[in-house]
Amino acid sequence: MSAAAHPPVGHAPLQGPALVAGTVALSLATFMNVLDTTIANVSIPAIAGDLGVSSSQGTWVITSFAVANAIAVPLTGWLTQRFGQVRLFVASVLLFVLASLLCGLAPNLELLIAFRIVQGAVAGPMIPLSQALLLSSYPPAKSGMALAMWSMTTMVAPVIGPILGGWLSDNVSWPWIFYINIPVGLLAAWVTWQIYRPRESPTRIVPIDKPGLIALVIWVGALQIMLDKGKELDWFNSGEIVALGLVALVAFVFFLVWELNEAHPVVDLSLFARRNFVAGTLTLAMAYGLFFGGIVIIPLWLQTQMGYTATLAGLTAAPVGILALLLSPIIGKSLPRVDPRWLASASFVILASVSFMRAGFTTGVDNFTVVLPQIVLGAGMATLFLPLTAILLSGVPPARIPAASGLSNFCRITAGAFGTSIATTVWEDRTHLHHAQLVEQLTPYSPGAVQAQASLSSAGLSPEQTLGTLERMVTGQAAVLASNEYFWLSGFLFLSLLGLVWLARPQARVAMGPGADH
Repeated sequence: MSAAAHPPVGHAPLQGPALVAGTVALSLATFMNVLDTTIANVSIPAIAGDLGVSSSQGTWVITSFAVANAIAVPLTGWLTQRFGQVRLFVASVLLFVLASLLCGLAPNLELLIAFRIVQGAVAGPMIPLSQALLLSSYPPAKSGMALAMWSMTTMVAPVIGPILGGWLSDNVSWPWIFYINIPVGLLAAWVTWQIYRPRESPTRIVPIDKPGLIALVIWVGALQIMLDKGKELDWFNSGEIVALGLVALVAFVFFLVWELNEAHPVVDLSLFARRNFVAGTLTLAMAYGLFFGGIVIIPLWLQTQMGYTATLAGLTAAPVGILALLLSPIIGKSLPRVDPRWLASASFVILASVSFMRAGFTTGVDNFTVVLPQIVLGAGMATLFLPLTAILLSGVPPARIPAASGLSNFCRITAGAFGTSIATTVWEDRTHLHHAQLVEQLTPYSPGAVQAQASLSSAGLSPEQTLGTLERMVTGQAAVLASNEYFWLSGFLFLSLLGLVWLARPQARVAMGPGADH
């Protein structure tokens, strides 16, 4: 494998029970973190109703976490230099537990949003650092297995989140979506501290890059709020969205120029000078954006047009975890021997196939036909995250892995936000277009329309009921046509990524030096 897989100098890989316990503790913390990005989604109606606010106001519970998390993730490298990997990770987990408790106890929406901002901010370093600590725990030859353990949790948690959140909201109460983090977080923090405390990374006092930090907070915050609220506010027809877009653009340009010329940047953009890091991060971000768009569209379509409940839609999505869990350890073992670009290429073919399968859905689709692509999708996920993570971390010195992991995860999270906004907007716009086109065909001179009205009337429906039924049928057809178009496009875009991943340099079968991918 690459130098990315080497443990820091002076720390031998863990062995035996310590390795197992360390892997479980780090994976639990990651699982808890990723779970919290999706668990609140289906609980918004319950939270909004309980706190006496509208559902659109309630969505700030999701937006606030996403904004704070996106800002904090790329700061991981700088914070690690200042405080050390182990101290920062354990502190992040404990503060996350405290923020979760406060979220559950929040008596009103304003306090809940404030605590979600804290929760998102302290969650930022957890995922990159769990990746870095896991890689330091395994010998170079088994680094693929380390990445497999890590990616299994990041793949399964977003699927379990909506199911668990829905069940807790329906059967217990919504604060429990936050309270369940407390025992998990405390256990993960205690085990991590016991095992990794002697393996602390060196620290140094680094100046705080205040202009860079302020610019980062402004442009990422403005961009995330714009993406979250764009559809609701009708995008650039809204003055608020235009203002957010301009603020994000200006702050981003300033941030870019400042960080490239700053001696102690808050985000290490020099990582983009590495060919493998650029190719791996860009490919992963684009694939994740497309993948996440599909994850959002399917439950939305099932619930709004096909009559599925939130729990049933969540259970329909759940089989994605089967092959993801089964294949991840196998992919992890094969990584040192197989060129990761071939594995990533296989993933794009599988993900494209899943999109094309979904592009054939109709309004009469049965549950098995909906579930089958979900099962196949698991194989695409297993072969997506692992090889691309291996590619982007190849040649990165161990001391820079937290910064590299933080920056690549930031790009992935941002791409996911773009994917969600674009997918839902395109789907709704195309649904309206198809609806208008189909309604044009419902005239007294259209044989199909006349026949449909006659059959509905003969079934005993009043003229008003007949028109209402026809309207629902037209809306259902329009929505499925829009879904089909989205997935055809998504499939071809997945195939286009085949060219991008091969821009990475061929991987040597032996460990490469720190500058191997220059």
